[in-house]
Parts: sequence; structure tokens; C-alpha cells
Amino acid sequence: MGDVFKFLNLPRDPGAKFEAEFRRSKFIEIYAPLPKSDAADQAGRCLSCGNPYCEWECPVHNYIPNWLKLVQEGKLFEAAEMSHKTNSLPEICGRVCPQDRLCEGACTLNQGGFGAVTIGSVEKYITDEAFKQGWRPDMSQVVKTDKQVAIIGAGPAGLAAADILVRNGVKPVVFDRYEEIGGLLTFGIPEFKLEKEVIRTRRAIMEDMGVEFRLNTEIGRDVDFDTLLKDYDAVFMGMGAYQYLKGGFPGENLPGVIEALPFLVNNIRQRMDTLPEGEAHLSMAGKQVVVLGGGDTAMDCNRTSIRQGAAKVTCAYRRDEANMPGSKREVQNAKEEGVEFLWNRQPVEIVQRGSKLGVKLVTTQLGEPDAKGRRAPVVVAGSEEIIECDHVIVAFGFQVQPESWFAKHGISTDERGRTVARERQTYKHQTSNPKVFAGGDQVRGADLVVRAVFEGRQAAEGMLAYLGVW
Repeated sequence: MGDVFKFLNLPRDPGAKFEAEFRRSKFIEIYAPLPKSDAADQAGRCLSCGNPYCEWECPVHNYIPNWLKLVQEGKLFEAAEMSHKTNSLPEICGRVCPQDRLCEGACTLNQGGFGAVTIGSVEKYITDEAFKQGWRPDMSQVVKTDKQVAIIGAGPAGLAAADILVRNGVKPVVFDRYEEIGGLLTFGIPEFKLEKEVIRTRRAIMEDMGVEFRLNTEIGRDVDFDTLLKDYDAVFMGMGAYQYLKGGFPGENLPGVIEALPFLVNNIRQRMDTLPEGEAHLSMAGKQVVVLGGGDTAMDCNRTSIRQGAAKVTCAYRRDEANMPGSKREVQNAKEEGVEFLWNRQPVEIVQRGSKLGVKLVTTQLGEPDAKGRRAPVVVAGSEEIIECDHVIVAFGFQVQPESWFAKHGISTDERGRTVARERQTYKHQTSNPKVFAGGDQVRGADLVVRAVFEGRQAAEGMLAYLGVW
């Protein structure tokens, strides 16, 4: 049976992490891959719970104890096959999921104080190592049909939909306005969390499976939506949420105030040497930077600014640390790399102070919980202060922006601009236009990568049923 007390004898090990002083100047992933022996040891810490909470807490409901057992037994290819049964992008989710709030947070060992099984690190190990050793998705039993589906958006929802469709003999053609696949996986998430070679490898795998990508192509500009409806048997929309949320206070439009996503995209394109002609690099080198927000995007901006050589990076958030929406792991990494945090600080204005900016903040305290248990920040009277800086990066989140052609084609949206497809109609994720399906941030609003993967897969199942393939 092996060591049934391995969870006691071996500590939790997510993989070696580079020292902060080294990594604060490097755009590389900060966690080293687990060696084979360490991956097996960590997998062996799993208790194989009869009712695995990790699996239930995972948005795609990964068969986590099953593939952990396979890793422990050295059955790498079987583990890769099992991992892909529920997740189209396991090597990516292993890197960017907030496991501390999902599977690892629900791990029985975590609840018992022994330290959760390092599920994310093992998940990453499985696919990375299997690809290196030559494993590829088995397409030998796929029976091709004459059906074709157009997918708008090569982000996680679109890629997941394409994965399920091509495995069932339907030809996916994926359109994206960017020059590489991945959407925000490529252009929004910095390399210290997700190196871009990972996306390029996934693209090669999917192209070998039969997925076609048409990049640098924007629907509504380069190709009419009418053309997709005419030429394809169904259309999936996974364009994501790119419209940033404003704080609604004075000074947000001052020079030197930058939106989070354009800042991150600009930095990644600079590093990929794909900056559009005439677009300047947004560098924080030598600058004093204030980042407003408390989610993972804010952490990405904090840590990118550090790596660009910012003189000082301060992050202000209106609630306390315990109530931040982002991953606790990412907050800790940002702290280690030198980011200073101002908790319970709410911005009320950005002012010009000569050649500098000043962020006017007020102190808050948390009020009584609302119906969902969320405690709203309440301003403390007389607590105003001004933080001087060169740049302010606003990272309050993103929302969906409906396309101009939605109305013409009978695609309904809700009061927040999200495509109405969440409620099951005749088929999973079908919109009010029966030929059009949608999922991911397009439907949910800005959310986790893993939830977009789940909805892309669910929408693909809906399309397969609609097309009569299932």
C-alpha cells in the first residue's frame, strides 16, 4: 500500500520558488517544475477521500484524486489522458488558477492543518512532462463530420470549445483579433505566472488535432458576422471582458493615469517584439507607481511594475487583506518582491501636483455584512491623505462590451452587457439566436480562466447536440 502516513511524513511542496531578489528583475515563472520524484511524493500525500472536496470545488470538476494516484504510480500518460477528460487547458490552469481558493483550499489536509496536496503543481507537471515525452491527445477514433463551427475568440472559452468540437469530428475555425492565440492568457497574464511558450505549445497541439486558427482577424471589421452565419453550421462567441471599470472619481483621465489591461498588453507585446508601429512602451522604470485595486489583475500590475524597475510600487485597496478578491498566493508574492500595501484605503480623487500626481485616499472600515455576507467599506471621517506618484494604474476589473451587430442578429444581453446564454434554453449555452452559442467572460463577466474553460466545453456540448452529432 505504500506509506499511508505520507501526508504526515512529507511537507507540502509546491516546487522550489526563486528568491525574490532574483525574480523581481525576471519575466520568468517563479516556481520551478516539480521533478518526477517530488511530483509522485506530493501526489502520494492525497488521502483519496471518499467524497473528494477538491473535485467538487474545482469549477471543471477535475478527477483530482484519480490523476494524483496515477502520478504516484508513475503512469504519466494515463494521468495526462485523465486530466484532459475534464480540462482542455490543464497545464495553464495548474499555473494560473487560485488553487488556494479552490481545490487546495478544500483539500482535507488543508482543513486538518497538514498543508494541502500541491494539486496545481502536480497538474502542471502532468501535461508539461507528458508533452515533453511525446504524449498527444488520441484522435484515432474520431469520426469526422461535414460540420464546421466558427469560434470568435481564442481565449480559454474558445479554446475549450474547439477542443471538444474537434474531438467529436466537428471542424472548429477560431477567429481572433490578436496575433497569437490565448486572449488574456497570452496578452494579459504576465510571463512570471505563465510563460508564453506554454501557449505556443498548446497551439501546436490543437492545430495537430485539426483546429484552424485565423488570427489578426476581427469580426465586424475584417469579417462580417453575417458571413459566419452563412458559412458555418454554428457560431460560438467567447470574446471575453475587456472594457475596464472606472472608479467614478475626479482625475481618472489625467495624463499619467493608465488602465491596467493596456499596461499589461503593452508590456507583453514589448517583450514579444510585437508592439504596433508608433506605440510607445509603457515603462515604469525609475517611477513611483500607485496601483488601485485588490484582484489578481492588480497584482499583475504591481509585479510587472517591479520588474520594469519602478522606484516604488504602492497598492491601495478599499478593504482589508482578508477580504481581497485576489489569490492570497499572489499577494504574498507581491509583498516578497517589494510591493507596499495600503489596506482599507479608498481613492476619491486623483490630482495634479506639478509634474507629479497625487492619489487622494480615505481610510475605510468594514461595515455590517450584506445579504451575501460581503462587508461594505465605510469611510472614516477626517482620514483623507494624498500619496504622491508618477503614475496611477487603475485595476478595478473588467466588464463585457456588447458588439454593435448583436441587435441585428437577435443576440440578447442583460443590464450589464453580458450575453444571455447562461440559462439553458433548448441547448446548453445557446443564445437568443439559435445558431449562436456563448460562454466564459462573455456570459459571466470577468471571472476565472477555469470557469471560462468549463463554459466553453459546456457550450461545445450544446452545439454538438444542436448539430445532431450527439
